[in-house]
Amino acid sequence: MPPIKMYTTAVCPYCIRAKQLLSARGVTAIEEIRVDLDPAQREQMMASTGRRTVPQIFIGDFHVGGCDDLMALDSQGRLSALLAA
Repeated sequence: MPPIKMYTTAVCPYCIRAKQLLSARGVTAIEEIRVDLDPAQREQMMASTGRRTVPQIFIGDFHVGGCDDLMALDSQGRLSALLAA
């Protein structure tokens, strides 16, 4: 399974939902980067994704996007393939 990296904040319902979905698909480890604790990390997130909102999810080098993007991948049956790579 490729590494999973997720930019998050403490009280983000979309972050929680994304983590729950990944967990349900067998993900046991997520590198969580809290942008609310480190503004420099938010700047890095924005530079690499072009987005300001959290979560921003990476599976390996692939930028999934946010929670809605993750859920769309799952409903299309493409999330399992990404996780199996």
